[in-house]
Amino acid sequence: MSSLLTLSVGLGLAVSMLLTEFFGLAAGGMVVPGYVALYLDKPISVLITLATGMATFLVVHALSTVTIIYGRRRTVMMILFGFLLGIGIEHLPVRLLDALANLGNDPTGDVQVIGYIIPGLIGIWIDRQGLIETLSVLLTASVVVRLILIVLGMELGS
Repeated sequence: MSSLLTLSVGLGLAVSMLLTEFFGLAAGGMVVPGYVALYLDKPISVLITLATGMATFLVVHALSTVTIIYGRRRTVMMILFGFLLGIGIEHLPVRLLDALANLGNDPTGDVQVIGYIIPGLIGIWIDRQGLIETLSVLLTASVVVRLILIVLGMELGS
């Protein structure tokens, strides 16, 4: 899995750079499409991760109305709250996670937030360029990375 992850992240970097050059939009952090590409067969995990990124943005945005959060501090706050929200979701009651796994037809029950800093990176880019722009480029880049992995004949789980 680690060589697949390495290749996926590397392809994600290249695809993200190309999309940024052509369209001027970032894919939610340079490494995010590579990670998301590996989970496209688990749509509930992808949706939970995207929702956690959006929640991260909303929490930091709400905090910024009562305190000064900008620059490096804002970046750290996004990553920190993304991490904390992701950890919180991992500790949801088991029945809720089982219900989500059944909803996504995931027989392994492996419903989770993707990575520890991915939601924070998504939140940063939602803050910088907007929700629709970030999610559309992120999902496009992730699908392109997944297609390249398939064409290269890489095993993708299941």
